[in-house]
Amino acid sequence: MKILILGDVIRTAACMHLKDNLRRFCRENAVDLTIVNGENSAEHNGIGRASASMLFDAGADVITTGNHAFKLYEAKNLFENNEMILRPANYPGNVPGDGAVLIDACGMTVLVINLMGVVMMDPLDNPFYTAEKILKRYEGKYDISVIDFHAEATSEKLALAHYLDGRVTVLFGTHTHVATADECILPRGTAYITDVGMCGPDDSVLGIEPSCIIDMMTLHMPVKFVASSNKVTAHGILVEVDRKTRRATGIRRVTF
Repeated sequence: MKILILGDVIRTAACMHLKDNLRRFCRENAVDLTIVNGENSAEHNGIGRASASMLFDAGADVITTGNHAFKLYEAKNLFENNEMILRPANYPGNVPGDGAVLIDACGMTVLVINLMGVVMMDPLDNPFYTAEKILKRYEGKYDISVIDFHAEATSEKLALAHYLDGRVTVLFGTHTHVATADECILPRGTAYITDVGMCGPDDSVLGIEPSCIIDMMTLHMPVKFVASSNKVTAHGILVEVDRKTRRATGIRRVTF
């Protein structure tokens, strides 16, 4: 079984890039399940009806998010009405939507979980304990499990991965928009990478026109972020899972 995971999609241009290229990539690589982080997919950041629709049309099976999940007011209805769009599970319990979902793929039931870090991020519930609760809630109901950990600190991502090593199939990081080179199978069998990168223009500062970020960092004045118009690249990982053992057997970075 092959699972394709793509990092933060940056605005409309990246949505269109996936619409033009994702299904072809999936065919050529025999992908069985596609998970995409869409928290930056709307034209003015966040996720909205239009960007979510484009991502599903492009071939996403599950959309995860992060700290920008509710930046647009319309996102509330998205999370309430589509269980395949996840918000971080460690948000307060009365927040619309859910942070975990079961999906069938390749004859397997996959548990997809979305968590957010708390180091240098919003003060949400502890992601370690939240993961424990979700795994217990779905115990016996799934074959493999995948976690999108949307976090700032590499230490927090690594710590959670080692904490859950052998208990989840895949744990990948999002949020920093820069792909890391530490993809591996951890000692007890969990496929891991600190950050899968982004789907956006490489010639940018995290998808934004560099001059905007330079002005912000040198002038210390409010700046309007303008998305870079340079060529878009999709960054992510392709994970292979043995259907018999239900364990990850390979993980590699991919771009297209």
